[in-house]
Amino acid sequence: MWHDDPDQTEFEAQDRPFSLIRRFTLELFSTAVRAGILAFLIIYFIAQTHIVHGYSMEPNLHENQRIIVEKVSYRFEMPNRGDIVVIDVADSDVPLIKRVIGLPGESVGIVNGQLIVNEQVLNEPYLSPFPTYNYPITIVPDDHIFVMGDNRPVSRDSRSFGAVSLDAVRGHAWVSYWPLEDVGVLR
Repeated sequence: MWHDDPDQTEFEAQDRPFSLIRRFTLELFSTAVRAGILAFLIIYFIAQTHIVHGYSMEPNLHENQRIIVEKVSYRFEMPNRGDIVVIDVADSDVPLIKRVIGLPGESVGIVNGQLIVNEQVLNEPYLSPFPTYNYPITIVPDDHIFVMGDNRPVSRDSRSFGAVSLDAVRGHAWVSYWPLEDVGVLR
């Protein structure tokens, strides 16, 4: 509707910048809140970044390497032998990264440096040679997994703290994204 009143037109012209700033601020705030909620849901339920601490997974994972841990698959299925997992351990300030060796109900032991699972020598092509040692045959309890680091001589793993409850598994270490020379799917 057209108004001939010059005062109202001037008022509307003065109010327009404030209205635009207010609308922009509200839109920016709304977008930031939505992005924050989405980021929280992704980090809490789907995937999370993690930094490798220590040398227990050498030569496959290195100190300060950045990885993405997916958190969905283990809610619906068991970890597989050979998967790299991130776990919580009671006496550690940071989550640990280890490889799944034994599944619930399986026997695990080391005889003359050979890893034995269910009375069979386990082929571990991802390992570097390491000194020969022994670990007594152990049965993995229900709802637990037996984990070990790839760098066995320096790894603190199920050989020292026992089998890990499935509830303590944060997720599957899936992809490395930093440093660039290590980018790729973890195996």
